[in-house]
Amino acid sequence: MSLIEDLVAAYRILAEHEVIDGYGHVSVRSDGNPNSYFLARSLAPELVTEKDIIEFDLDSNPLNGDTRQPYLERFIHGEIYKVRPDVRAVVHNHSPSVIPFGVTTVPLKPIFHMAAFVGLGIPNFEIRKVEKGTDLLVRTPKLGKALARTLAAKPAALMRGHGSVVVGEDLQRAVGRSIYLEMSARLQMQAMTIAGPRGKIAAFDAAEVKASVPRQDYARAWNLWRTKALERMRREG
Repeated sequence: MSLIEDLVAAYRILAEHEVIDGYGHVSVRSDGNPNSYFLARSLAPELVTEKDIIEFDLDSNPLNGDTRQPYLERFIHGEIYKVRPDVRAVVHNHSPSVIPFGVTTVPLKPIFHMAAFVGLGIPNFEIRKVEKGTDLLVRTPKLGKALARTLAAKPAALMRGHGSVVVGEDLQRAVGRSIYLEMSARLQMQAMTIAGPRGKIAAFDAAEVKASVPRQDYARAWNLWRTKALERMRREG
């Protein structure tokens, strides 16, 4: 078991759960050097293998003379790692059920126990407040810094009209949160439909969020997902 193998598995897991498709990416901070992180070259997530992983410094420059094409939005990762020493993994995705909450005034609420972390707050990054007329991609350090400021100490942030960024103290938390954030957003929309304009949704209260979040390391799910992902890779050759 290695950190790079886990990172490759994370790409495959997120693709399998349709949190990312041909786009989106996940990174992990280096075990040996907290001032560097690993991220795949620009490639569809489901195709990523260990040989596709590049090491970057926190300014998101490739290390070791690597000249392969990196993701344009690698600055999402580097700028968050700079200001969040507690974060060891970052996921950027275009999770479909989450996107509507970034373009409306309806807040995400903690209604599903597997996504209790939503109750810690999920801010919305409005890129137009930083730079107007963009293609919504975080393709510069300036935009990466602004996104990191919006994220602040939270577990995730929406990106208006684009997707979200999700962080964790390790890969299994970042991946688990990404999967269950998508699921929770979908469930919330279903609950809102059932409740109608005059109905109420029974979201977690602050005490329930506080009691739930520390327990959610998603270890059991991660072990299952990881095993399946690596088995599929081996079958593919």
